[in-house]
Amino acid sequence: MTITSSPWGHPEPRRSQLHLDVVPESILHALAAGESASLPLRHVSPYVAGPECVGLWRMRSEQIRRTPTDLPWITRLMIDPQVTAPVGLAGFHGAPDEAGMVEIGYRVDPALRRRGYARRSLETLLAVAQRHPDVSTVRATVSPDNVASRALVTSYGFVETGEQWDEEDGLETIYEVSASAAPSS
Repeated sequence: MTITSSPWGHPEPRRSQLHLDVVPESILHALAAGESASLPLRHVSPYVAGPECVGLWRMRSEQIRRTPTDLPWITRLMIDPQVTAPVGLAGFHGAPDEAGMVEIGYRVDPALRRRGYARRSLETLLAVAQRHPDVSTVRATVSPDNVASRALVTSYGFVETGEQWDEEDGLETIYEVSASAAPSS
């Protein structure tokens, strides 16, 4: 089964209109190259095009050059219809590996944090993972000092399984949950 490149909506649309939209490949490469000035507002904000996200765009741009089929899985724009520009980013790090594991990632514009965007994005990602037959495990890696993200993932059944060193983010705690057991909302 392939993954859809259509927007991923929240599993309870009456509760949240937030959706996660694929970043078109040309825009992803433009963001990686720092060429965001001419991009449409619906695809970019100062945060999405800024220094906090450029490393992510470079990594994803290279990933898509190597593995184009990862595009619908990876970093998507968090879209709140009430806001003119993306409020953050969320998605998987790629398609499921041979063991059926996908890793999630999310980041919210600092000016828009504490409004539930990370929670609703996590709920959406868990619902996508639950529906996909190739996904058995969902992983999240969180900096040990990121109290908010640790509390969020553990509230959805993720359990600590170890640690890893990430070249960009440093020490991370690894959390995992069975896709079939994770609550999606």
